[in-house]
Parts: sequence; C-alpha cells; structure tokens
Amino acid sequence: MRIVIAGGTGFLGRALDQALTRDSHEIVLLTRGAGDGRRAVRWRPNGQSGEWARALDGAAAVINLAGDSIAEGRWTAAKKQRILDSRVLATRSLVTAIIEAPSPPATFISGSAVGYYGPHGDEIVTEDQAAGSDFLAGVCVRWEEEATRAESRTRVARIRTGLVLSKDGGALPPLLMPFRFGVGGPLGSGRQYWPWIHLKDWVDLVRFVIATPAASGAVNATGPNPVTNTEFTKVLGRAMHRPAFMPAPGFALRLALGEMADALILSGQRAVPAKAERLGFAFSYPRLDQALPAVLN
Repeated sequence: MRIVIAGGTGFLGRALDQALTRDSHEIVLLTRGAGDGRRAVRWRPNGQSGEWARALDGAAAVINLAGDSIAEGRWTAAKKQRILDSRVLATRSLVTAIIEAPSPPATFISGSAVGYYGPHGDEIVTEDQAAGSDFLAGVCVRWEEEATRAESRTRVARIRTGLVLSKDGGALPPLLMPFRFGVGGPLGSGRQYWPWIHLKDWVDLVRFVIATPAASGAVNATGPNPVTNTEFTKVLGRAMHRPAFMPAPGFALRLALGEMADALILSGQRAVPAKAERLGFAFSYPRLDQALPAVLN
C-alpha cells in the first residue's frame, strides 16, 4: 500500500516510517526541506493545496503528524501562535487535497493530543469526554475540527497521543538527567496523572487504525494504566536503580518554564484507550513497570 506521512521526519514520524517500511508499504514523506530522495515530496503546509497533492491521490492512508514542537522554547505569544498555526494550516492543506482528490485516500489519520481534555484530576477520561478550556485544549479542538472536514471523502481517525516513552526522543530523555545524578523525584504535587504509552505500542496502534475500518473518530493513544507523576517517578527510579525522593516544586518549574509547566508537567489527564481496547487492540506494554525497563534496557 502507498502511505503518505506529513511530519514523517519527526520523532513519531521516523518510528512509524521505519515500521511501515518493514511492512513492505510504499512510504511517501511530505517535507518542507530536501527530504529523503525519491520518497520525499516537497510541500508548503500553508492551508492550501498544491502540486504535492498528487501524492495523496489513490493512497491507502494519509497520516498527519505535522506541527511545531510544544516542548521546545518558552511559550511566548509568538510561540503559541506557531504551535496553533503549524497544526491547523498543515491539516487544512491535507484536507483540502483529500477533498479535491479524484481518488481520495481510504483513511486519514490526523494527530492530536490528550491535551484536548484539559486537566481532569483523578477522573478517568475516555474519548467521550468533552474538550477542556485551556490553551492546549483549544489548539487540539481547532486541529481536530480541520481534520473532520475530510469525513465527506474518507474515514478519519484523530489520534490523541499521551506521553510517548522512548530513549530516542519525546518527553522521556529530559526526565532521565536528574535521576542519573541521583536527584530525581516527583514534579509539583506528584498527584497529577500522566497518560503514557510505549513508542512500540503507539506505532502499532497507528498500524492497527490503518487496518481497522471501524477505527474512526477520536482514539486515545495512551496505555491502559495511566499513573500519577509520583508513581511514574518511583517506577523510573527503580528502572534506573536510582532514588526518586527529591521533589521539584511547582513554583520553580513555573519560574523556569512559564505557562508550559502547568500545561505539560503540573497537570494531566487519567486518559485511557477505551476505543482501542473495545476494537481489540492488544498492548505489548500495558503497565509502566513493563514499559520503562523495556525502554531503558
């Protein structure tokens, strides 16, 4: 099958590209740069279609992972606008191309995040939960609204991703450093839930969605057993054979990171993959005490 990935050179995109290539699929990468030889197609994710749209015609699936990193750089007004625009305009470009395609792709999988729900304390959150009201929730709502416009031409799945565990990228590598020096511990109150997922399970879930016609709408890409930050740091400490007793106060994180600290670190969602499990997806790493040792070893 021919599968098109926008954002295929990022952390998640690279892992997905490798897995789908091993599955013998033909992969086309939409890229703003020079790209990867014959597999790369230059595009401008400016909200409009273009010559690159021919790559989508007749594809089995289009996967949208494009967007400015939310964890790099302080959230100034300009940074927040880039976070929003990079997601909305890229998705708008892809959806416009899908709508105009003579033979639209069979499936459109568009990225989103569990930030859609906003902070929820210890309440269990499934895909039926309404959107939150903070900045990240607003970004996810706009992002998903653009994706759903393609439903008139193709099956649309919106993947709401949690904290993806890998040594090669994402949020985990920065968390490892204090533990290596023996000063790791809970962040803020430690009571906030962190909905995590092993990178292999994230990749396998996207592959599952491609192959499962019933998988549409919102899909939580999280492990089935989310944990609090305190439990997360305890398991991480055990996996690294390091102590996990040195807390990082919330005020210090807010001072260092600004608004980002509350949105990404000091609050969270007890999000569970209700739809994936209902459709029969089986996790390789359903528990954190399985996932973190596998990542670190």
